[in-house]
Amino acid sequence: MLKMKKISETYDMRVFTDNGEYFGDVEESILTQNKVFGWRVRATKNSFLNKVLGSAKGVIVPHQLVKSIGDIIIISKAAVPSYEGSEEKGTKGED
Repeated sequence: MLKMKKISETYDMRVFTDNGEYFGDVEESILTQNKVFGWRVRATKNSFLNKVLGSAKGVIVPHQLVKSIGDIIIISKAAVPSYEGSEEKGTKGED
């Protein structure tokens, strides 16, 4: 049986990547034409986003990258901002 949730029930829900890393908390949903377009995820104190973004408050995760919504939200690792990838490319080019 399909379980439905109200969007208001997802506010302050914890968000994790499919690798199991704590990503942040849902701050708001973004709707377009009665569909969920994306989720604004707030960088909280011990979250991965806080480590990556520094002073930024959060990111918008497109709904296509959400894998599951239940007691928590699970997102694809493609939604994770990559800060190490650009450094690795720079070091390869210098060799």
